[in-house]
Amino acid sequence: MENYRTRYEEWLQSDLLDDASKDELRAIADDEDELKMRFGSTMEFGTGGLRSKMCAGTNRMNFFTVAQATEGVARLIESLGEDAKKRGVMLGCDSRNNSAAFARRCAEVLTAHEIRCYLFDELRPTPMLSAGVRHFGCIAGINITASHNPSEYNGYKLYWEDGAQPTGDVASKVADFIRDSDVFADVPTPDMAKEEFITMVGSDFDEFFISKVMDEQVYPDAVKRDADELKIVYTPLCGAGYRIVPEVLRRIGVKHLHTVPSQITPNGDFPGLEKPNPEYPAAFKEGIRIAEEIESDLIIANDPDCDRVGVMARNAKGEFECITGNQMGSLLLDYIFSALEEQGKMPDDGYAVKTIVTSEMATKICEAHHVDLYNVLTGFKFIAEVIAEHEKRGEGTFLLGYEESYGYMKGQYARDKDGVVASMLIAEMAAYYELKGMTLIDAIESLYKKYGFYTENAAEIYMEGLDGAEKIAGLMEKLRANEPAVIAGSPVVNIRDYRAETSKNVLTGEVTGTGLPKSNVLYWACENGCVVVARPSGTEPKIKFYILANGADEAEAHANAHACTNSLEDMLGMPHDSLKK
Repeated sequence: MENYRTRYEEWLQSDLLDDASKDELRAIADDEDELKMRFGSTMEFGTGGLRSKMCAGTNRMNFFTVAQATEGVARLIESLGEDAKKRGVMLGCDSRNNSAAFARRCAEVLTAHEIRCYLFDELRPTPMLSAGVRHFGCIAGINITASHNPSEYNGYKLYWEDGAQPTGDVASKVADFIRDSDVFADVPTPDMAKEEFITMVGSDFDEFFISKVMDEQVYPDAVKRDADELKIVYTPLCGAGYRIVPEVLRRIGVKHLHTVPSQITPNGDFPGLEKPNPEYPAAFKEGIRIAEEIESDLIIANDPDCDRVGVMARNAKGEFECITGNQMGSLLLDYIFSALEEQGKMPDDGYAVKTIVTSEMATKICEAHHVDLYNVLTGFKFIAEVIAEHEKRGEGTFLLGYEESYGYMKGQYARDKDGVVASMLIAEMAAYYELKGMTLIDAIESLYKKYGFYTENAAEIYMEGLDGAEKIAGLMEKLRANEPAVIAGSPVVNIRDYRAETSKNVLTGEVTGTGLPKSNVLYWACENGCVVVARPSGTEPKIKFYILANGADEAEAHANAHACTNSLEDMLGMPHDSLKK
């Protein structure tokens, strides 16, 4: 932190820094807190890459930090030899401001090292980047995106040769190479790029990707049979799904597809959207207006990089209701299994994967259909790891992977959450149930009747500012030091500390391993089946809390969720109803 002024002056004096950035920096010369925020540290290169606000500074997303990160990737690839350089890097971006220019800057750095680049000719959904790495046999991939963050953010996601984000070792090596380089002196300038090492990727690959997505239909005739009745409102929230998702929906037979005019065109300012996030009902405001006009029962929304999907469906009262990520995951699981069984196509060795913070209804559904279920840490890189292990052993048929934060994956062509295939499956599932006289809300209620009622609360505490990371670490230590014996009136029977890699059976005192990689996550399971999890976010300055509750009926489940939240607030020393729910 003490070097922040030195770093600031180095940037201000650099001949490489443009005049606009220098003016921006001069304007904050007397703002010590802002200088510390921008120059007191560098962005941490984790397994998911980088994410920050866009402005000048070592701890911010800009052309220099993007180029320095890419220099780290280039040096790692060079260390692997000429074959790795020839295999190359897949480059993509979303609709955010500067995304396309950042992706081009990545290509300049890589080609200066004579590393082959496959560069999309315009923005594409994130799963297409993952699929491209696999299709072209690349050693790596880089996607410029900040997912569903507000417009002032951008990010840098690294993928490795299997099409998944790397788990640990690769990211650590890249981080080391970044630290060993100077942001100005050691990074190739744009004039050092070698265009002959760039291959542009366009419509031919679109056709390949669309065909792979359509291969994942479960009931290919469902939409066509319901085509006259099925009406869908679609919005990409000004993002990368604007072209590919509507094309896929039309090709599977959707006749009545209505897009949201104010959100169908890519726009990094995300006009009218405070948060371009399909997890929030506010993002559906314009979609609901159109759905009411055309009498549609279904609204599908992707986030700006189109790796997530959110849905609103009409309930029995005629009102639009959000389907949560947990609910949609359970719906898709049950639909895929049931549809395959009805057609005599259910494999004997099928398996699914979810994260530890995802509803346990999945366990009940998989048990009922005799499907193996694997639980992993939060992040699709861990889901991809399970798939890769099965592939290596030549075992198992992958049926679905998902997490509660609105991400779903089906198929083997990509190894990341895929808002394109998920949108297609949701449309297909809606048609399947409509043919039975049911809405998706009806389908959820039928699952509750069969498996019991499951619900959740998602709470979070933001800790921004210079000491934010320190406060987050301190709060996690406080929770570790004060293990709860009871949550919401139910005894805690299992405590897992994924950082210590321990799982303690409270009843017997037996301590075993978690069986999962080390991670700063605390997990408390209660006798009544409710679960509370604490996990610092990997991309934002906050701690996330997951309350997974169940009950014999809706009232009991919601009461348990509320009581668990109150207990969590007691553990944190906070007044009841103070956590965001």
